[in-house]
Amino acid sequence: MLPLVMDLTNPSPSIGWNNRERMSLLERGPVDMVLALALIHHLAIANNVPLHHLAAFFQEICRWLVIEFVPKEDSQVQVLLASRKDIFPDYNQQGFETAFAPYFKVHASVPVRDTPRVMYLMERIKK
Repeated sequence: MLPLVMDLTNPSPSIGWNNRERMSLLERGPVDMVLALALIHHLAIANNVPLHHLAAFFQEICRWLVIEFVPKEDSQVQVLLASRKDIFPDYNQQGFETAFAPYFKVHASVPVRDTPRVMYLMERIKK
């Protein structure tokens, strides 16, 4: 397991001599599995990345995806929406599932106990 800490809205580019010493984030994959926990609401709400763009990105970087959907009813999303207008009509569980459906097959979805969140296990659909 290799935890990466970075701004996914501005990922690592290729760097070093002739841009070949260290590969960009996308050039390093695809990896076997990505865990995207408590992440989607930050990318979609705080950074205005549409859900279908997130789905396409994850399809490019991994074969399997464990992803947590954090709905608007969650207290952390409420904090993000407190200081801005809600311009995200498709940011809901159905919109999330619809956005990811062309890119991933859902093998399981499980509610996170005592929260409105849902965990998904997804497998990339071949491009």
